[in-house]
Amino acid sequence: MSAAILPPDERADVIRISNRAFVVGLVGVVVCLVGMFLPDTRVTSFRAWLVAFNLGTGVALGSLVVLMLQYLTGGVWGVVMRRPLEAATRTLPLMALLFVPLACGLPDLYAWARPDAIDDPNLVHKAPYLNVPSFLIRAGIYFAIWNGLAWLLNLWSKRQDADSGPNPTLLSRCETLSAPGMILFVLTITFASIDWVMSLEPHWYSTIYGAMFGMGQVLSGFAFAVAVVALLAARKPLSDLLGRQQLRDLGSLMMAFVMVWAYLSFMQFLLIWAGNLPEEVPWYLARLMGPWKFVALALIVLHFALPFVILLSATMRSRRSALVWVASLVVVMRPVDLLWLIVPAFDHHSHSPAEDHFDFFAPVLYASALAAVGGLWLGVYLRQLASRPLLPVGVTIEKEEVHHG
Repeated sequence: MSAAILPPDERADVIRISNRAFVVGLVGVVVCLVGMFLPDTRVTSFRAWLVAFNLGTGVALGSLVVLMLQYLTGGVWGVVMRRPLEAATRTLPLMALLFVPLACGLPDLYAWARPDAIDDPNLVHKAPYLNVPSFLIRAGIYFAIWNGLAWLLNLWSKRQDADSGPNPTLLSRCETLSAPGMILFVLTITFASIDWVMSLEPHWYSTIYGAMFGMGQVLSGFAFAVAVVALLAARKPLSDLLGRQQLRDLGSLMMAFVMVWAYLSFMQFLLIWAGNLPEEVPWYLARLMGPWKFVALALIVLHFALPFVILLSATMRSRRSALVWVASLVVVMRPVDLLWLIVPAFDHHSHSPAEDHFDFFAPVLYASALAAVGGLWLGVYLRQLASRPLLPVGVTIEKEEVHHG
């Protein structure tokens, strides 16, 4: 079955929404840049950008992992999600560009990047790893690997469209690349999560942090793709392939990802809290005291319990409207999770009186950063999604099942 690109009128609607997203993104960028250049809001602006950057990068990387997982496991669920996932992976060059502001504000974010770090004996022995040049070099390596994997998978997928159907050689290449690609993701995201987030508190560490952080990305990428597929399920050509069984499969996988993320998050808490180690427990104390305890409760209820209870029902998993709402809830809770992971790390930092005076700008700056990265990311994503057929050309359920059978 041939899967045509969106009709002209629908494509025009997508481009129009994309343009509006770009406008929102550019307005957010202007606000953030102004904040970064003003002494009183500089620090808060970089912190807000760090949260937003990890959100956009996480959805793109999570989509890359799910795409490679689909090539390794097969299944109809992956066929209907392949193009939304591919479009998300093609936003990784944008995220590499959006890393630049962070590179300019490292001393404002990380204690180890400041000149006085040499006076801290606990940081001196970490200096061979936690230093600005090696930090930037590693970031370049991460993005080179991620963009390389995404480029090859998208290139071979596009060539299959040109061949008017599944090409066994190209499919084999995608499957062969995906196996080491998954290993590379595990390695790179472990180090990236240490560099970008865990090193905000360089005296604290967790051996399960990389797995928990990476699983959060996979969950957000998968949930975003499910929301897109469910929204487009009533349109051709997806309506020809996406039935109740396929929707149920998507819901079952999303429930599984929610459970794995919750399990890893709880296990980190359990091991640290039960161990009662004075150098590790304060990390949780900062996130379970004051207003942050309500954020933690919201994550438990809205990021795990509610999606899990809804998806536990096979009937709800097979309803398109239910999948849209649950997937959207998971995506919306991801920036809340990142705020909970990142922002409390700065609470114990010393502030100047001027910075305290301008704390009321923090909500505006965080909202602007999310609008900047989110708007630009969504604008690029929609244009990428509209640039190729919504389904791989020449693929039907029967063909895909026979290929992977």
